[in-house]
Amino acid sequence: VQLQASGGGLVQAGGSLRLSCVASGRLYSSAVMAWFRQPPGKEREFVALTRWRRDSTLYAGSVKGRFTISRASAQNTVYLQMNSLKPEDSGVYYCARGIQWSIQGDEYNYWGQGTLVTVSS
Repeated sequence: VQLQASGGGLVQAGGSLRLSCVASGRLYSSAVMAWFRQPPGKEREFVALTRWRRDSTLYAGSVKGRFTISRASAQNTVYLQMNSLKPEDSGVYYCARGIQWSIQGDEYNYWGQGTLVTVSS
């Protein structure tokens, strides 16, 4: 499985961005797809996750109500819609694939290359 993330960019506070993660190869229904981010100078942190074939989602408290994770199975794509962006949302965003319902990055064995999000104040 290979993951290709895109959609990052520069946006003003209060704006929106939609990130995409296209997966190549077969994705089993039990796969878990997640987004993590790494703010400048900080550790990587969990953002959101979903099951590939089920309507189950989980969000970090800092993004709940502002971000939405979704998937388009026919396109093998997972999205992260980010609204009401704040400067503290800035960082490199990574998509990841695993099999455990987990917010721990170590549980994920496939990672995309990252896409940079910069939110200006």
